Amino acid sequence: MDYESAEEAARRWGVSARWVQALCRGRRISGAQRLGRVWLIPREAEKPADQRLTLRRGRTSPRVKQ
Repeated sequence: MDYESAEEAARRWGVSARWVQALCRGRRISGAQRLGRVWLIPREAEKPADQRLTLRRGRTSPRVKQ
């Protein structure tokens, strides 16, 4: 299996390296492994869907960000 760093995955997915590290910590990227201080992510891993909630103006209930 071929691996890449969190920084390489971040560039490929168009997000920050810190966000990729947070996804790894939250076990959202399957097959990600930590080796010391570095996260190793399988090259074939897909970017997880964003599951953060957002509040819209004029609404009282949160909606899932899309």
